[in-house]
Amino acid sequence: MSDVTTATDRYAGSSIQRIALLVGVVFLLVGIAGFVPGLTTGDLGGAGHGSMAMLLGVFQVSVLHNVVHLLFGVVGLLAARYPTGSRMYLVIGGIVYFVLWVYGLFTAGTMSGANFVPLNWADNWLHLVLAVGMVALGVVFPRERRYPVGA
Repeated sequence: MSDVTTATDRYAGSSIQRIALLVGVVFLLVGIAGFVPGLTTGDLGGAGHGSMAMLLGVFQVSVLHNVVHLLFGVVGLLAARYPTGSRMYLVIGGIVYFVLWVYGLFTAGTMSGANFVPLNWADNWLHLVLAVGMVALGVVFPRERRYPVGA
């Protein structure tokens, strides 16, 4: 077995790993897109409600917001190496997004210092969709047993 097959197999060993890998890649792409002029318009502030940058003209972002997406993506890639890590990434990540959604109910769209991420209403409702989706994927996908070749 070649090293390439082993490395690929580590990431694609089970459905839950492929899902965590996909989610991680999407977060990385969103984090990168937040820094790309044209995809992101307006003044990209470091952090806080003062950032008027909008990703795709809909989602309010800042440097901090983009870095959080990038870090969340990296964690997803690392978690995708193992089935248990993948499941934990999806469930715990979903819980984090649920907490962020609740936080956003009180801060989204406000010009207060509490809106340090920053969040607008589109971000906030996307966070709820991510929370439900990630937890559901982490819980619903069955545990797969892998058997040695020829067994």
